[in-house]
Amino acid sequence: MRSIVKLLSFTIILLVCTFVLGQNTTPVPAGATAGAKPADKSASATADILPSEATVDSFLQQTFGYDAQLSWKISSIKPSIAAGLAEVDVILASSQGQQLSRLYITPDGQHAVIGELIPFGARPYDPVKNLLDKGITGPSRGPKNAPVTIVEFGDLQCPACKAAQPTVEALVSAEPNARFVWQSFPLEMHNWAAKGAYYADCVAQQSNDAFWKFISSTYAQQSDITAENADEKLTAIADASGVKGSEVATCASTPVAKAHVDASIALGKSVDVTGTPTIFINGRTIGNVANVPNDTLKNLVDFAAKDVK
Repeated sequence: MRSIVKLLSFTIILLVCTFVLGQNTTPVPAGATAGAKPADKSASATADILPSEATVDSFLQQTFGYDAQLSWKISSIKPSIAAGLAEVDVILASSQGQQLSRLYITPDGQHAVIGELIPFGARPYDPVKNLLDKGITGPSRGPKNAPVTIVEFGDLQCPACKAAQPTVEALVSAEPNARFVWQSFPLEMHNWAAKGAYYADCVAQQSNDAFWKFISSTYAQQSDITAENADEKLTAIADASGVKGSEVATCASTPVAKAHVDASIALGKSVDVTGTPTIFINGRTIGNVANVPNDTLKNLVDFAAKDVK
């Protein structure tokens, strides 16, 4: 679930790992021109009016204090990519799970905006597409010169990613001329996701084909993997995927594997990824992909291919 709106209407469904920036059943663009930064003067002016942590905490107490089962942690308070707005990320937690929610605070400090920042212009998705074209390094399927590149930022511990996998697989299978790229984006709230990403990176180094089997099998066994048994489980999954699990385990503990994953996370953040799964089709982000009809996804890919031509 992406939006704090449902919490404000007394409905808490914390079952997925996708957050803020559009919980719609139709695809929506990514946050404003990703990777762009406010001018120094604007950033400085915004920094001067950032709400204090105490103010944010008081707001949350006044808003959610009625629910003794709900707790929160302020993740960040920073200038937004949109000059003049402050951006506040909050992790909300209940017995059902965790949700990252985002607020944009107006310059007067008296109002919060709940919703999405979307790119605008004659070619609104090109900035993100260009950043991804230059930065993607993950395992891929399909021709490298395909007119359409589909990029998924995923987390192997994320239930929403597991739920979305059939939709993503159907899309990739229906578009043999599209290139599909996986980028690791383990979330901090998941206690073995980073390790899973390290293992996945090392599997990919040994075999691209084994990587896709590893991803599928890890999702299938997701509920059985814990922080305590992750090494044992992931090593066994690597073995079953067609590579040497012991070598993958050794590789996964190296600084090189961590550096690869950290670079993938940094790429995701540069294009405003805040949760998983996040899918990009030639720079256009798709939120809550599991709820987007297959025909709509195919139409988006076909449209993007025609646009390139």
